[in-house]
Amino acid sequence: MRDWKDITIGKAAEFTSKPRGLIYSDLVEIPFVPMDLVPVDNTYIQHHVLKPGKDIKSGNYFDKGDCLIAKITPCFENGKQGIVRDLPADFGVASTELIPFHGRKGLSNKFFLFYFFLEATTRRQIAQKMEGATGRQRIPISVLKEWPIFLPPLSEQKRIAAVLLRLQRAIETQEKIIQSVRDLKKSTMQHVFTHGLRGEKTKRTEIGEIPESWEVVPLGQIASIERGKFTHRPRNDPDYYGGDIPFIQTGDVAQSNGRIRKCSQTLNKRGLSVSKIFPSGTILITIAANIGDTGILEFDSAFPDSIIGITPSKDVGSQYLEFYLRTQKRQMHQLAPKGTQMNINIEFLKPWPVKLPPTKEQLKIAQVLGSVVQKEEVHESKKSALQDLFKTTLNKLMTGEIRVKDLDMDMSEVN
Repeated sequence: MRDWKDITIGKAAEFTSKPRGLIYSDLVEIPFVPMDLVPVDNTYIQHHVLKPGKDIKSGNYFDKGDCLIAKITPCFENGKQGIVRDLPADFGVASTELIPFHGRKGLSNKFFLFYFFLEATTRRQIAQKMEGATGRQRIPISVLKEWPIFLPPLSEQKRIAAVLLRLQRAIETQEKIIQSVRDLKKSTMQHVFTHGLRGEKTKRTEIGEIPESWEVVPLGQIASIERGKFTHRPRNDPDYYGGDIPFIQTGDVAQSNGRIRKCSQTLNKRGLSVSKIFPSGTILITIAANIGDTGILEFDSAFPDSIIGITPSKDVGSQYLEFYLRTQKRQMHQLAPKGTQMNINIEFLKPWPVKLPPTKEQLKIAQVLGSVVQKEEVHESKKSALQDLFKTTLNKLMTGEIRVKDLDMDMSEVN
């Protein structure tokens, strides 16, 4: 890599500053980019707000097309940065916690510099140079300017950026598909739990409209409800953990998308002596902190008393009931007793009304919704694989382990 230059960011990039004589209050409106509109793991900053010029008292000036990178923890470590593309003016103002920069003509490409800062190892190393009080630490711009960068020829920078941009486009495509599937899942749930699948007439009940052949029954009448168990205190005593017995946590349920296939904690034999194993197929519902998250166990497991296990009677399908309970999360949260910590319990859940169709229709509804969830999981898996590929490719391209100097591809977007 003899053709790569070993220089500093300060020489490779230009850090944008406000032109002399520009007075914000002279302008009617100015595009403003706050920190919360800067993406993570995305190329472009898609949104801004328009602020009256007289209301902008502080902020960092940037030119249209600049890269904005967060300098404050944890935004910097999380990769909060983006390129400003769509702007109704030639310049804007960003949060003081964002640093604007662009490439130097004939020397560097802004997209390449953008990806340089996005690489995980580089971010971790720079983050070690943060200064300030804990929780409010920042990267001094002097640190960025002195940071070394191995800079390929400009044409190769553009090819590297084009490869990475294409991968990010593929990730973004999967994200859009996932969102559309989630919207479909939400609308399908709303429809089937109101109208069913057979097109029959509906009737009014105390919890809304349902098909005429359906019933509204208390949860405690169609299922056994039992609280999880872990009686030892303190809960985090390491002597009880680290064995081969799965021990589900509330976060595992929240992240399960309805099917609990993994756990983040395990118990040893001592831990099991103060807990209890529930069988595969049990519906779990969280009752403290994050209320109303649900999932079906796909393996025998123990869990703490912040989770309740629900075992439906033989004429009630577990998959149907879990899907229905998903739709009740918001209302459960609204009706949960408000105290020092919001939570619900068995007595709260027993009278909870459940819309119950005939058994065959339960199975059909579960199949319909299950197929949508399966499609969502397929695209989640594709997105995850692309993200892993992006991270690996980013590292190898930035270190020169992979060269693309002769690669023939469209580079129009990164010029």
